[in-house]
Amino acid sequence: MFGYININDKELSLENKKVYQAYYCGLCRRLHQSCGTKGQMLLNYDMTFLIVLLTGLYELENEETCFTCGLHPTKKQISYINEATSYAADMNVILAYQNFEDDWKDERSYAKRAFMKIFEKDYERIKQVYPRQVAAVEHYMKRQEEEESKKETNLDVLAGLTGEMLGEIFAWKEDIWADELRCLGFYMGKYIYIMDAYEDRKSDEKKKAFNPLILLERQNTSNYETLCKLLLTSMMSECAKSFERLPILLHADILRNILYSGVWSKYEYIQLKEKKKENKGKKKNNLANEGKEDKEYERSL
Repeated sequence: MFGYININDKELSLENKKVYQAYYCGLCRRLHQSCGTKGQMLLNYDMTFLIVLLTGLYELENEETCFTCGLHPTKKQISYINEATSYAADMNVILAYQNFEDDWKDERSYAKRAFMKIFEKDYERIKQVYPRQVAAVEHYMKRQEEEESKKETNLDVLAGLTGEMLGEIFAWKEDIWADELRCLGFYMGKYIYIMDAYEDRKSDEKKKAFNPLILLERQNTSNYETLCKLLLTSMMSECAKSFERLPILLHADILRNILYSGVWSKYEYIQLKEKKKENKGKKKNNLANEGKEDKEYERSL
């Protein structure tokens, strides 16, 4: 479900790219330190956004480390690690574990069941440290399962559950910023749910799997794409409003790049892929028609 909250690489300055990469590397290293090599498999950009957000809001001091990465052995890398990195790494594990469990229940994927077993001890450890966040993730994932099993068609209800869950993740501490962070996380969670459903709609329809956008498309065939874009835009607009209410100066340019532009990278990729597929289909039909016309001409001679 996750993996939609990224930077727009083309619009970000070289200096800010280096900063963002340093936080990403820091998350990778923290996952390795807390869970071993297996933890690095869970690395995603969504939690990197959370690190940059919390670092900017709380103005956290980084531990900067220069290291050699196995994936990039020819060049030294820099990582930034702070309190938010450790928190985001733990939340990364919790969310991944719950996604593995969800896939196991939905698809009886034994590979995902195996991953659950691998991360079971880590999950229990984190549960002791962050009981509120873990309880919230468990609660909303269970509610999601119940609503989807009932074939709930109200997209706002379904997306709202992911929003409530991510809101609790974003609210790192119960302090004066908690409500605004919950608000930002809520709308970002709704965006992620809708974006995930949008990306999977065609494959879910083929597999006869539940997806609320299948019904939306059937009921609004002519303006389905417009409706989806409006829904996604509305969610990110609320995210941006919430962000602008927070007193963040540190890394504000990176965060605005993600919220105003980067989050649309996957959407634009899907649009481009569909356009290429459509053009390929048209080209194939044109060639078939040309072949048919040639045969008809030959028969007329």
